[in-house]
Amino acid sequence: MTFGSLQDSLDMTNEMPWEARNVPTTIYEMLHKTAKKFPERPAISYQLLSGPTDKAETLNWREVHEQVCQFANLMRELRVGEKDVVALVLPNATETAIALMGGMVAGIVNPINPLLEPEQIASILRETNAKVVITLKPFPKTDLAQKTAEAVRHAPNVSTVLEIDLNRYLSPPKSWIVPLVRPKNPTGHHADVKSYAKELKRQNKTLDFEDRKVDRVAAYFHTGGTTGMPKVAQHKNSGIIYQGWIGDTLLYTEEDSVMCPLPLFHVFACHVILMATVMSGAHVVFPTPQGYRGDGVFDNFWKLCERWKTTFIITVPTAVSAMMQRPVDADVSTVKNAFSGSAPMPLELFTRFTKATNINILEGYGLTEATVLVSCNPLDGEKRVGSVGVQFPYTEVKIYNNTADGPVECKADEIGEICVSGPGVWAGNTYTEAAKNRELYHNEKFLRTGDLGRIDADGYIWITGRAKDLIIRGGHNIDPAEIEDAMLAHKDVAFAGAIGQPDAHAGEVPCVSVELVDGASVSADELLEHAQRHIHERAAFPKYVEVLDELPKTAVGKIFKPDLRKAAITRIYNAALEKAGVAARVNVVIDDKKRGLVAQLDANGASEEDVGKVLGAFTRPWEWVG
Repeated sequence: MTFGSLQDSLDMTNEMPWEARNVPTTIYEMLHKTAKKFPERPAISYQLLSGPTDKAETLNWREVHEQVCQFANLMRELRVGEKDVVALVLPNATETAIALMGGMVAGIVNPINPLLEPEQIASILRETNAKVVITLKPFPKTDLAQKTAEAVRHAPNVSTVLEIDLNRYLSPPKSWIVPLVRPKNPTGHHADVKSYAKELKRQNKTLDFEDRKVDRVAAYFHTGGTTGMPKVAQHKNSGIIYQGWIGDTLLYTEEDSVMCPLPLFHVFACHVILMATVMSGAHVVFPTPQGYRGDGVFDNFWKLCERWKTTFIITVPTAVSAMMQRPVDADVSTVKNAFSGSAPMPLELFTRFTKATNINILEGYGLTEATVLVSCNPLDGEKRVGSVGVQFPYTEVKIYNNTADGPVECKADEIGEICVSGPGVWAGNTYTEAAKNRELYHNEKFLRTGDLGRIDADGYIWITGRAKDLIIRGGHNIDPAEIEDAMLAHKDVAFAGAIGQPDAHAGEVPCVSVELVDGASVSADELLEHAQRHIHERAAFPKYVEVLDELPKTAVGKIFKPDLRKAAITRIYNAALEKAGVAARVNVVIDDKKRGLVAQLDANGASEEDVGKVLGAFTRPWEWVG
């Protein structure tokens, strides 16, 4: 396996074990070395508002080191030890990055998606036995303080809540107005509430306790999505530092400026970006609390890149699609590379982006359970659009099929389940709940990802589908069982099957097909209203409900979702073609051995270029009939 000319020059063979490489043992050691090497270089920049001239804050590596020490010291004062948990229910901010690192230094940090509902946040707090929670002070246009307070009320182990006030990022007159319109402080829980800024200011700027050089759990990241009660994955120092090493060795130098509008509660932004900049000394920029979701971020994106002299963009296909709907209205000559994850990028979108910007796109693959990155297309070598590249050094990827005699490794280009081993995989202990680790590994070593794929003869990995049934909406995982349970709660519904239907912006969105009980009569609109009343998370609301005479089923009566997916591809693609005035239509959707589901079209006089402009925004491939 070759990772391009860059890797070829690095002697990345297994002759030297990962453990023998001269890398830090702890997160603090990694930060301390970088702060000593590049004390005055910019480290982290943040702006609350998205305008290219709006107020911004930049910390250098010396200042980051000092604040991380202060935060870790504060955690020790609050009796957080190495096995205690600090939960962060936060949007992006400078404090979020500091608390992530400081939480790892003092104990175990647990970032939580602030978009979750209070009962889900509470469930994670209970599962991890969180002792301290960091969140926002009540602030206009967000109910995060209120949601977190409700969650803490149901998490008895939480003893302290530290509040961050975003008002410090504003300038007059806006900063004068906030105290007048700020919501009242939520009450009703048992924990002490303190000011993050005031408590941090009292602490020393050097570490007050020994940073023990042990490979322990340093982070918990929840997975399983925005519906249901998420599972909690455990990340050790070694796995996190491995991610930093990948970034430092293969992606960034201290000269890079990385634009990261992704949320720090997610492993992509935390490990692939923040930890990699800590190891390399690169500069990372976080625009707005909501990142890509923030007001004006897409409209100002290229101007922000010009402002911060961005060299590396971190993105996902849905964000690239939104960028391509706006002109490149700034000098982006400094931007050389864009790293894209979360889902495969459609070829048409890939081509449009590279042609419009002259920016090199790297597509990669990772998952929370493997402490993120597994593979990537080479920075300097051959890129194969639609693939997720080749495995990183010291990471081993295999494709397995289950048989009556146990797992059998697949041959080149044979589809099976993608399984991973490496420094980021803690076999046997991936999740905090032991029951969830059962049957999660092949040969007691390889993590079963639940993704279906193949490895070609040259070592490039291609994802073709999912063995597990998750719906991935813009990078967010949605459990279809949540939707199905809600539909089955309706008295007239006998069976329900939820899948992800293609979506040009989000990759896929939820839809559901139902079969009614004998003699029942209820409309799709009525069922949609029922779903919205009974599903807790807006992201899981189905975009489309259809009533079928009978759902496709297997011989044992299980709903056969591949047929539902084929029908959804046909329906969405034909609707998009009709809307665009293109005469081509989907004739059939086939299950291709190498590419998964592929739509085959009758041209009806339409050109390949016209069809490509319409269907190029979708992730599933298409071809002409015959």
